[in-house]
Amino acid sequence: MPRKKYTVVSLFTGAMGLDIGLERTGRFKTIACVEKVHSFCETIRLNRDKGRLGDRRMKVFEADISTFDPADMLAELRLEPGDVDLVAGGPPCQSFSTAGRRGTVCDPRGTLIWQFLRFVVAMQPKFFLMENVRGLLSAALRHRPIKERPDKGGPPLQPDEEPGSVVRLYTEDFSKSGPAPYRIDCFEVNAVNYGSPQLRERVLFIGNRFNRLVHFPSPTHGHAEEPPEGERQQLLFDPAEDDGPIPFGTLGDAIQGLHEEAPVIMDFSPRKKRYLSMVPPGGNWRSLPEDVQRESMGGAWHAKGGRSGWWRRLSYDLPCPTVLTMPNHASSSLCHPEEVRALTVRECALVQEFPPDWEFVGSAQEQYAQVGNAVPVRLGQVAGEVIARELDDLRKGGCQVEGGDHPVFRLEYIRSHVRTRRWYKAGRAYVWRDGKENSKAEYGKSVTQRKERQL
Repeated sequence: MPRKKYTVVSLFTGAMGLDIGLERTGRFKTIACVEKVHSFCETIRLNRDKGRLGDRRMKVFEADISTFDPADMLAELRLEPGDVDLVAGGPPCQSFSTAGRRGTVCDPRGTLIWQFLRFVVAMQPKFFLMENVRGLLSAALRHRPIKERPDKGGPPLQPDEEPGSVVRLYTEDFSKSGPAPYRIDCFEVNAVNYGSPQLRERVLFIGNRFNRLVHFPSPTHGHAEEPPEGERQQLLFDPAEDDGPIPFGTLGDAIQGLHEEAPVIMDFSPRKKRYLSMVPPGGNWRSLPEDVQRESMGGAWHAKGGRSGWWRRLSYDLPCPTVLTMPNHASSSLCHPEEVRALTVRECALVQEFPPDWEFVGSAQEQYAQVGNAVPVRLGQVAGEVIARELDDLRKGGCQVEGGDHPVFRLEYIRSHVRTRRWYKAGRAYVWRDGKENSKAEYGKSVTQRKERQL
């Protein structure tokens, strides 16, 4: 059959990281998108009008999805329910992140995943793709603070306080909604495993209304000295190569040699720069003398975990940590390997694998937000390859619902937790490559490669 370009409607579009990834497969075209923030919409329009997307006719709906009627969108696009091949998007995830207050659905942002469901049910696409933080899988409908939980002397958890209760209710609603219920395959993945120069753990929900069981590819990249688990497997983007995992991408692959005439940057304060100037490439707060650690970190110095980002200077030789919307915080710093400054908007965008000519509109903070909130382009590309193959098979079979007693919801872990080195061991901080201490640098091996698990 001739290769078809499948249609995509994009929700919570942001700066279009996910959509760029889908279009890079050569199999998708985005026909419409919904985005609330004006500067984000201006970014979309600017790049669309300059021909950086597949279709200059793409409709941009600048609207709050909570009050936007999907029927109005279908009418303007002259489409009927079932005409769209794929609905894709990444609803805001801050309320589910384990790094935040975890307001979950009590935070208005936490209910936006149900707005995504509302559009899917109304539009009845063949497939949907939803991206979110890994913390969504453990989120409860009502968050109980740790200090009040049963193991701390509190009363037993109520059903809506149980970890995973958000996803359980969400998938149950999907299985009951609309004329053709959706079954969902959920994958815990890390962008670095597929060639991205960035460590970024995410969950991808791929749903379809044809009872198809969807599989996600195994990692194609890894530690150079680490053999692939089990049988050798064909690589996703270069089938001719079959000699084990390709080495991880690095920050240097993305930004080394970049020169910017007028960089957009939210930089560190002079105080922060004083401490960061003492840290070697690849190091963090542990590279400082203990008295300086205590002075600079305050109460955080006594914390038991979550401190690896304090006074962190990046290394060209390692994958970049997760790109954030604010790279100049002391506790989650993204300091340039050679210069004492934060990464610029363009550098962050290259780490996310936006095209080099992609332009961003708005204030510096708005531009960083567009980049930091984006779905990594690489994950959009890999997921697009998966969904395009499924849609191809579906066409060959006449779009018939498959038989088989598949679970309504299936969750698979695919080596999402990746450590690129040991930061601290036996009282000593190891710096990856600073010209002196290369011999002791080690990769942390992943224990579990792939596993299907229950919530």
